[in-house]
Amino acid sequence: MKVVAFIFARGGSKGLPGKNIRLLGGKPLIAWSVEHALAVKRIERVIVSTDSEEIAAVAREHGAEVPFIRPEELARDDSPEWLAWRHALNYLIETMGELPDVMVSIPTTSPLRLPIDIENCLDEYDKGDADLVITVTDAHRSPYFNMVKTNADGTVGLVNPPKSVIARRQDSPKVYDMATVCYVASSKFVLTHNGIFEGRVKAVQVPAERAIDIDTLFDFQIAEFFLMGVE
Repeated sequence: MKVVAFIFARGGSKGLPGKNIRLLGGKPLIAWSVEHALAVKRIERVIVSTDSEEIAAVAREHGAEVPFIRPEELARDDSPEWLAWRHALNYLIETMGELPDVMVSIPTTSPLRLPIDIENCLDEYDKGDADLVITVTDAHRSPYFNMVKTNADGTVGLVNPPKSVIARRQDSPKVYDMATVCYVASSKFVLTHNGIFEGRVKAVQVPAERAIDIDTLFDFQIAEFFLMGVE
């Protein structure tokens, strides 16, 4: 089974400008994802998709391939990343004449993952009954218990009101937060569908401290704090 890893890294982050090349623990944020991907023996290639020549140069320095620059229309704030996934796969078809069996997306925003988290996602996919594998963590809030929405009359109510009263959080249905640690997908599924949950999806649970999703300076500082604890 041919497995190719992709790291999708835009240059125009607004939540934290320059995020993907900002130094975390002495190396650029994107370098963490590149190193994690290179540490997984089943991954044959590590390709970075970016619209930024600066990010591309940093990625190459740390061992990734950057065979193309992502088109601007696929790197805007409102550009669905799913289309960037398709673009990367189509590039391989057009230039190599082949499509990997499996694509792995390793976001830059979860630098505290471990290579074993990627391995676990590949193991789950290898069981053969999923189009895509995502990562999750225990949810801190539940739509059945303590998440509310505003009603048309201005009052608030539970997002998903249960059929009977739930007095304790432990009695509500188990829910999880999606994480950005790793995605493993059938390449053919990505090219023929429009989103993750159009197919059969399985999940791998990761500890919350390895699933920090960096979008703001505050998130970055939390990652620095945990990284210091690891070191």
